Amino acid sequence: MDVKRDILWRVYLSYILVVLACVAIFGKAIYIQQVQGTHWRSMSDSLHQKLDEIEAERGTIYSEDGQMLSTSIPQFDIYIDFRVDALREKNGQRFRENLDSLSESLANLFRDMSAGEYKALLQEGYRNEEGYFPLKKKISFREYETLRRFPLFKLGRYKSGMIANEKTIRLNPYQMLAFRTIGLARDSNKVGLEMTYDSILKGRNGKQFVRKIAGGVSVPVDDTYEIEPETGKDIVSTIDVFIQDITENALMKMMIKNEAQSGCAIVMEVKTGKIKAIANLGKRSDGTYWEDFNYAISPTEPGSTFKLATMLALLEDKKVSLNQMITLEHGAWKIAGQTVYDSEVHKENDVTVQHAFELSSNVAMAKMAAMHYSDNPNQFIKHLKKMRMDTVSGVDLRGERKPVIYKPGGRFWGPTTLPWMAFGYNLSVSPLQTTVLYNAIANNGRMMKPYLVSAVKEEGILLKQFEPVVTDEAVCSQQTLQQLKTCLEGVCTAGTATALFKNAAYKVAGKTGTALVADGNRGYADKIYQSSFAGYFPAENPQYTCVVIIKNKAHAPVYYGAAVAGPVFKEIADRLYSTYIRQTNTASVEKKKDSSVFSFAGNKRDIAFVNSKLRLPFIDSTTRLDEWTEMKGKDAVVTLNRKNVGKNTMPELKGMGLKDVVYLCENMGLKVNAKGKGKVAEQSIPPGQAVVKGQIINVALD
Repeated sequence: MDVKRDILWRVYLSYILVVLACVAIFGKAIYIQQVQGTHWRSMSDSLHQKLDEIEAERGTIYSEDGQMLSTSIPQFDIYIDFRVDALREKNGQRFRENLDSLSESLANLFRDMSAGEYKALLQEGYRNEEGYFPLKKKISFREYETLRRFPLFKLGRYKSGMIANEKTIRLNPYQMLAFRTIGLARDSNKVGLEMTYDSILKGRNGKQFVRKIAGGVSVPVDDTYEIEPETGKDIVSTIDVFIQDITENALMKMMIKNEAQSGCAIVMEVKTGKIKAIANLGKRSDGTYWEDFNYAISPTEPGSTFKLATMLALLEDKKVSLNQMITLEHGAWKIAGQTVYDSEVHKENDVTVQHAFELSSNVAMAKMAAMHYSDNPNQFIKHLKKMRMDTVSGVDLRGERKPVIYKPGGRFWGPTTLPWMAFGYNLSVSPLQTTVLYNAIANNGRMMKPYLVSAVKEEGILLKQFEPVVTDEAVCSQQTLQQLKTCLEGVCTAGTATALFKNAAYKVAGKTGTALVADGNRGYADKIYQSSFAGYFPAENPQYTCVVIIKNKAHAPVYYGAAVAGPVFKEIADRLYSTYIRQTNTASVEKKKDSSVFSFAGNKRDIAFVNSKLRLPFIDSTTRLDEWTEMKGKDAVVTLNRKNVGKNTMPELKGMGLKDVVYLCENMGLKVNAKGKGKVAEQSIPPGQAVVKGQIINVALD
């Protein structure tokens, strides 16, 4: 019995010891995992190093006038490693000595918390011995440079524990300005020039050894690279910021006024094919407008602006003459069981071919196409191919969609296809293709390839220059060309755009367009009209071609091309003519001195000084020497009047010199973009309009 009891006692004792050991091991595992887990995981991470890829800085996209349209800027996330020995030694003496001054500095820089709140935050991170304590995220390079000089942080990373994770973000300084064309630079969502020229802009990534710290975040082992990242090249676009701003503002005003769904406007330089402006606006769910889609390179039914192509074919084949008479059938003509309607009822019925074009008669175009090409529709299609209406324009912008031109014998070809094509239906072409065609007429028949990038540079050094490309030396004969010019000018003097350009200081050649467009599955029931105007100016010496297309809301009360798209075209043309063209045309003419009537504006002190030197007497209605003053002279009488300048509203800049404009506007927090020489003739922000800091104002001097 004693032996058995002795054996059982030993077995029980061994069992109890095993159970206690298991409990101890299990308890220790829980303690390590739950209490010390963060510490040991960060310790493990810090022992692992790897060669990480460092993204290269992306190149900058410039406008042709040297403005940054898209650029890369550094942004920093700031963390603190409170475990570093320098902060823990001597019972945290270094940390305690710098805590108050550091908290005060942080509060003054960021102004989001008080010094006391920053102090409590830093103390909490120190107590918890956090290895990756988030202090501040998304700070600018300027803020980072200031931060590095703060108490404690100025001692360096290994004594302060400060960790700065740098990343590069893409910035469009002008925000919406040509936003869709310039594009985005996100990894999975590049569009516009950012996507088209990605291989040039992105550069070459580098390599650097990094180690992981708590949170799985990688920090550089040292400041050297195994492979140095190579910055991307810069590209210079053909976009002119001033022209783009004019174009976008003119389009925006009409879009808001007419509550339109979407719209685009393109300005092209006639001789070169350079796209100087390209605005695309779409209505968002909240009623505001944004550059949400590149409508300029997306095909739609063009409507009456396409009649230029029909007239080109008819005149080139000598099927008709401009003086030939045609009957408009009182605005309704039946063919193959369908009826062609004119959008407006004309007072005249028997008119010349030229006047039918000027009146934008659908009936006339359909009748002539059916009469002369029904037996051989391929002859008409051949002309469209020569005008490059069946292919993309070739612009250096990815995403351009191919036009739709039906072919004889195809499944969509029927007895009414040809007559409807003659006035811009049963086919789809992009606004950019329309621009290219009208530009060819403006350029004496020479068709230019449109392009958006003129040069590639590296640190200011020219690497590659893109020259204008001619796609067709002559889209038609000179005889046809002159007849087409006569027709386009007639639209603006005796046709649908007569009222629009009645008092214009220059001649315009163009064509209005109004097209009923389908609304998805609802078809044409909602009566959605697309208004357009295509043309060039000045007609006698074309400098710019401009096309405006606006898709109106359902059942819009105003929808004709001359009433919706036409005013946008005219505003753009007026501004460009007064800023660039008139200046060029009168450069060689000797200017007369404005001795009888003149107007200047500026600081009174400066004006009074000039008047005293010139011994020019004046009537002074101002009170202080530091006032902004307007000086006017008429019939040898000179008067000085006070010029009102508010802090938050745009003043009248007309008559001021550039020095005064820059001083005045920059004191208000505005950014000035100036063109020309002399006194201010035009300003992009109207006088009296509220302004905010950072806003851009374009001024034209003449």
